[in-house]
Amino acid sequence: MDAEKRIANLNDHTPPFMQLLGGKVIAIDTEEQSCTFEFNPSLDLCHSIDVVQGGFVTAMLDAAMSHAVFALVDDVVGLSSYEVTTRYEAVTRGGAGPVYAKGRIRKATRKTAFLEAELSDSVGNVTASAQSIGKIIRSAITS
Repeated sequence: MDAEKRIANLNDHTPPFMQLLGGKVIAIDTEEQSCTFEFNPSLDLCHSIDVVQGGFVTAMLDAAMSHAVFALVDDVVGLSSYEVTTRYEAVTRGGAGPVYAKGRIRKATRKTAFLEAELSDSVGNVTASAQSIGKIIRSAITS
């Protein structure tokens, strides 16, 4: 399946909460083993006027990491996080236009994925980063 079809398939099957975050997959890179999301967080997701709440920042990073696995690893039907660590490096602003989360697969074994992601504002400044370890759930092999 080519990248455009994979992107369309991912966007057609994203969970409903992605609408709350204004998220959609915009790129997949097989060489870099990455998946990029565009998010448009509204002021409804903010505290202190326009500062996106940290849990939503983590959700955006986690979505980019997990979608990299779904897009680029064969026969995956689920991914369960063992651990997600987020580092907040600057303020992520809501209502200020798009932000971009790029998730990467550092390593994927049969059962485990080691992932990383960065969240950037519309001019490319990194506002947060994350690392994750997840359990890969694969489809049953039938003969």
